[in-house]
Parts: sequence; C-alpha cells; structure tokens
Amino acid sequence: MAYDEALASRVRETLGENPEITERKMFGGIAFMLSGNMAVGVSKDDLMVRIDPDDQDEALAQSGVRVFDMTGRPMKGWILVAPEATEDDAALLRWVEAGLDFAGSLPPK
Repeated sequence: MAYDEALASRVRETLGENPEITERKMFGGIAFMLSGNMAVGVSKDDLMVRIDPDDQDEALAQSGVRVFDMTGRPMKGWILVAPEATEDDAALLRWVEAGLDFAGSLPPK
C-alpha cells in the first residue's frame, strides 16, 4: 500500500465537488491540487498539508504534527499529520481547510 486509500476517500468526501480540485500521484502518495497548487495529500497513512510557512511553528505545536521531510531537508510550509490527529472528521476538515486556504492564496498554475 503506497498510501491509505481510506484516508484518501475521506479527503475526497471532505473536498466535495469542486472543478478546481484535481488529483495527482506525488511523493509516493496522492495529492489534491487546487488550481494547480497542492493543498493536501496522503502519504502512507499520514495527511500532508501545505500551509503558510509563517504558520508552521503553530501547526507543529499541535499533537500528531511533524515537518514533512522526505530528503533530509525539511520543507518549510509542508507538514504531516498523523492518523490519530485526523481520526475525527472535524479534525480532518480543519486540516483540509488549512491546506485549501493556503493553496487558494497562490496564483493558479
């Protein structure tokens, strides 16, 4: 299993029908793009969230959140949220909205 299909399905449900959202295989998982900019994704059993880099320290202070680091070089503005921090639909929604808010602030690609 490259990524948690159940989590990906929950993310799809949370995103709803939006023609500006597309899916792309990326980072060994799946990414959900808003107007060509990654908002959230699923890697293994974690939720990837792209956030405002200025909000990263606040996000990292929350339980189950860590820096997204695939190459030994942490990526500013990218976090991984552990499964226990997205079990609850309201928590998943909060993280998905954070990703959408930041992706929506970027110019379309």
